[in-house]
Amino acid sequence: MADFVGAVDQGTTSTRFMIFDHGGNEVGRHQLEHEQILPQAGWVEHNPIEIWDRTVSVIRTAMQKANLQASDLAALGITNQRETTVVWDRRTGRPYYNAIVWQDTRTDRIASALDRDGRGDVIRRKAGLPPATYFSGGKIQWILENVDGVREAAERGDAIFGNTDSWLLWNLTGGVDGGNHITDVTNASRTMLMDLESLQWDDELLSFFGIPRQMLPEIRPSSDPNTYGMAHAPGPLGGDVPLTGDLGDQQAAMFGQVCFAPGEAKNTYGTGNFMLLNTGTELVRSNNGLLTTVCYKFGDSAPVYALEGSIAVTGSAVQWLRDQLHVINSADESETLARSVPDSGGVYFVPAFSGLFAPYWRSDARGAIVGLSRFNTDAHLARATLESICYQSRDVVEAMEQDSGVRLDVLKVDGGITINNLCMQIQADVLGVPVSRPVVAETTALGAAYAAGLAVGFWKNTDELRENWNESQRWQPSWTDDQREKGYGQWKKAVQRTLDWVDVD
Repeated sequence: MADFVGAVDQGTTSTRFMIFDHGGNEVGRHQLEHEQILPQAGWVEHNPIEIWDRTVSVIRTAMQKANLQASDLAALGITNQRETTVVWDRRTGRPYYNAIVWQDTRTDRIASALDRDGRGDVIRRKAGLPPATYFSGGKIQWILENVDGVREAAERGDAIFGNTDSWLLWNLTGGVDGGNHITDVTNASRTMLMDLESLQWDDELLSFFGIPRQMLPEIRPSSDPNTYGMAHAPGPLGGDVPLTGDLGDQQAAMFGQVCFAPGEAKNTYGTGNFMLLNTGTELVRSNNGLLTTVCYKFGDSAPVYALEGSIAVTGSAVQWLRDQLHVINSADESETLARSVPDSGGVYFVPAFSGLFAPYWRSDARGAIVGLSRFNTDAHLARATLESICYQSRDVVEAMEQDSGVRLDVLKVDGGITINNLCMQIQADVLGVPVSRPVVAETTALGAAYAAGLAVGFWKNTDELRENWNESQRWQPSWTDDQREKGYGQWKKAVQRTLDWVDVD
């Protein structure tokens, strides 16, 4: 009998494979980074071939280290960086262009044009999203318009699109030898091309971007007993394993944090921050700059929706301190350096490297460090960087409370930055509510495993998953109300300094 479930977690900076037992405990993992390709200002790309090679490697290595065979896995799930766009040739398996990453801003003119002539309102109503560089639709249009031969190939049915989940699913299920071209509702809901009510590709939305319908993958549930196909031998698993779970990374984290009831919320700290609030089967439309998105869909059950606040740059701001400014040698050092001062010394850092996402949606914004004096040091900048992560999350919490009427009692957190205890304490202080981290902080991979395992009966129901969740640490707010509001007021002033920096036609 198979005692484990595997999950591919294909993220913005790395790909990992994790293996979990029935108790939701990690029994194996391997992780590899991939190159961040930055051809010019505002452009961010990945090499899809490198991502596929890394995926093969992490699966094989994790299985070998855990001394497991394919027959030990009951199912396989995939979770992925959403919106990152791959267009490839179904005959050769070769991408026509690098993957255009969700952070990329080259499509700002496309997004602006949609809003100028009223199409943006249709996208908001049907897809639940504002026209923005963030989402896949504009990226597909850019490739069709700028890469020779792609439009003709798309009209022939040879050029096909997917977020990175579809790219991996296609390769895992055979690639050029009959690979299945599939995505799930959560990934499809991040394209500006799917109707949130019908959960199908919408012809009117496709026409806005000039995208041939035959480019698009089949939309399936996030947890599917019918399977998306088998991960074939002699692939990286060395045998056939049913692929039954597929979710965008933030929806997978909702699964891993067992946020299955309306009103439950989590915040994932990764390259960016992503806060989701479960709204149940009710489709809640935001008036405050949030996204309406699909949270998940179990088999034939009704879809569950969420409000989401997406923040472009949080963990990647710490990477910027490390890789571009060389202020620190490792991400861990950001906490040590920031702890060496009692506060940020009046410095505020708004890392609007890719514009500002929720709740502002300003592609004209760019990063700014304000409040500097001769007194300030690299330690103040490190602390301001951690504070920027927390203040951006408060922006989203404020919008979420206005849209939903739900005030947070506690914030569940996960992701890499949650190991930074100082950052989590600042988050509790900035929000004024407790912050809770689970034992398994990498809930994205766990959520993909849960979705896959539920589909094959490895876990009977969500109650079983709730029993697996355990708190590792909780941070209580320590700031006074006056301190909290003064800091947030200064943050909002700093945000204003970043606007109208780039001219967008």
